[in-house]
Amino acid sequence: MLRTHRAPTVRHTVGGWRRRGRRVAFVPTMGAIHAGHLSLVARARRDADRVVASVFVNPLQFGPREDYRRYPRPVRRDRALLREAGVDLLWEPRAGEFYPPGHRTRVRVGGMDEVLEGASRPGHFVGVATVVLKLLIVVTPDTLWLGQKDAQQARLVERMVEDLDLPLRVRRGPTVRERDGLALSSRNAYLAGEERRQAVALWRGLAAARARLRSGERSAARLRAVVRQVWRGFPLVREDYVAVLDADRFEPVARVRGRVLVAVAARIGRARLIDNIEWGTR
Repeated sequence: MLRTHRAPTVRHTVGGWRRRGRRVAFVPTMGAIHAGHLSLVARARRDADRVVASVFVNPLQFGPREDYRRYPRPVRRDRALLREAGVDLLWEPRAGEFYPPGHRTRVRVGGMDEVLEGASRPGHFVGVATVVLKLLIVVTPDTLWLGQKDAQQARLVERMVEDLDLPLRVRRGPTVRERDGLALSSRNAYLAGEERRQAVALWRGLAAARARLRSGERSAARLRAVVRQVWRGFPLVREDYVAVLDADRFEPVARVRGRVLVAVAARIGRARLIDNIEWGTR
């Protein structure tokens, strides 16, 4: 596995692959690699001839009171896991080079960045869109792989790629979960003891909503109530939001028609966790 922090090296390497007719897939990450990231790498390997991954804790997507400085950075472990997974090129940008002094350009996907995570974390998705576009301009992949757990982020990036006519395909890998249903996340490392045991509430609430959807429930209000009823049995769970939205437009719906997303966010101790399920045909 070739490893670099320099964008020119990435351009040169990918350019050489392209001249030999190789297809390139890209998996961007913020590190603290877990089985969810590795499942995306595995899908990317099946999808392309070469796989590029990035590890970059992007300062632009963290608010002033968020966890940028304490975000987990197990660098050696991440490198070993990505090497074993078959990554061909690992790009580890340095923040000072990625955003040099005087860097002012920001990317915004209007509307979609103002709800759910955007409402809870103002400016977050401007940081996400900006970093992803910069990464894509350098890597120029055929395929970009993102995870379903971050459904709003994935849809926002899909919209950006569509709107800017970027010559690549965005693919999603399904959420990878622990045996008890907790979605894998780098922030799960913040959970300890009883907090970890109660974190399963997010999935159990979503599973209860899915069961009601399967039995014919179409009222968004009643689906939200089902999730909150489950959460009442987990006193450490502090709701941030429970929402039912159109999965394409990310607009709240009163009744389920077509494809919808049931999305949740909650704080448990120091950790802020998100999860979701989609319902309907994609």
